Amino acid sequence: MKKVLILLLALSLTGCSTITKPMAAKGEVVDCTEISHVAAKPGDTLLNCLTGSQKISVESLRGPLIVNVWGSWCGPCADEIPLFVEFHHNANGKVMLLGIAVEEAKSQDSKDFIIANGITWPNLYDAKGLTRGTFGMGVPVTWFIDEQGTVVYKHVGVVKSTEELIELTNKYLKVKI
Repeated sequence: MKKVLILLLALSLTGCSTITKPMAAKGEVVDCTEISHVAAKPGDTLLNCLTGSQKISVESLRGPLIVNVWGSWCGPCADEIPLFVEFHHNANGKVMLLGIAVEEAKSQDSKDFIIANGITWPNLYDAKGLTRGTFGMGVPVTWFIDEQGTVVYKHVGVVKSTEELIELTNKYLKVKI
């Protein structure tokens, strides 16, 4: 009888436990001042930095730069963010990352996503879908932009690995990570 009671107690205690995933490092809404760009021209698509500090023309961006277009509501976007976090850590400033949060109901949704997912690079905010004509309708989309502002490669869909990001960066931006 005693063994049965101990077994029931042990089962009840383990049944209440939960398996938790390790917490991702906390992200930060970062100012866009380090993003390389030239002066905007009339007709350019201007987006606000999520910090509210400035507007940047999408057409004026200069690299080496990787632009990842995402939405907090997009499951595949959330799936690939850890790869960008790891890549950003390994890149050591050799290539800049810029996020563009698209079609969010409120900028706070984007900020919450950034903090929860460990994003520590600048992000622009495109609430109205102004960049649809530039980036297309679906997300995620990742662009590789060289020093002259030329989009040298467009990756449509989910990035599958950090190694893929490194290979694409080496191939299209000529930056060794």
